[in-house]
Formats: sequence, structure tokens, C-alpha cells
Amino acid sequence: MSDVHSAAVRSYNMSRIRSKNTKPELIVRKILFSNGFRFRLHRSDLPGKPDIVLPKYKTVVFVHGCFWHGHGGCKYFVVPKSRTEWWLSKINRNKELDEINAGKLQSMGWRVIQVFECGLKKGEVEKMGDWLVSQLRKGE
Repeated sequence: MSDVHSAAVRSYNMSRIRSKNTKPELIVRKILFSNGFRFRLHRSDLPGKPDIVLPKYKTVVFVHGCFWHGHGGCKYFVVPKSRTEWWLSKINRNKELDEINAGKLQSMGWRVIQVFECGLKKGEVEKMGDWLVSQLRKGE
């Protein structure tokens, strides 16, 4: 099955996808900051370059897109109908790297929290915020 977009349109669409400062990431940062947590962003000296690093709590937060990280059972993760093998390979590799990096961080003494974008949709943000804050307060 071929792509529904031309090569130029597909290239443009893919160029708009960002890995930093995404909307879900900004939502998590706003939740944390408004609850008094201070953090660093995208520390390249840590495995996986975590989205949010809370040194005081020895905790890192990864904010994952449901599609890009193959969030199982999520309505936002749909296997593409074109180039299926290629996409599944890419997504499975992302999941594998997530596990490897989480393991490395844990062995360094860091606590790892993963937040998926579906938990940050309208109607879910407050529940996710309460959960995230409670997770961090456990580490105080």
C-alpha cells in the first residue's frame, strides 16, 4: 500500500514533529511548576535525555507520545496501514530504548516516571496532575 501523501507533503508533515517542548510536555511542566516543583530540562548527560529532571527528588519524567512509543491499549496508538513493517520496527525500537534508558537511570539511583500523552487530554489532566504530584511527594 502506498502513502496517501506525496513525498513533499509527507516530508513537510514529518518536519513539523518536534521532540522537545511538545504540548504534552508543556502541560506536565506547568503542572509541576504550579505545584512548587523546580526542574531541569533535557539533560543530555543522563541516559535517554529525560524531558524533565527533578534533581532534588532524584526523579526523571519522560513524556511520551502514544503513537511514537507504542502505548498498548490506547486509542491514540494506531498501527499505520502503509509501510506497517517499517513503522512497527521503529516503534518497537523506541520502546526498547525506553526500557534500556530506564534501566540505566534506575541503576544510577534515579526514579523514572513515564507519562503518556493520552493522560494529558481534556478531562484527564487533573487526574494525571494529582497522580504525578503524589508520585513525587512519595520521594520527599
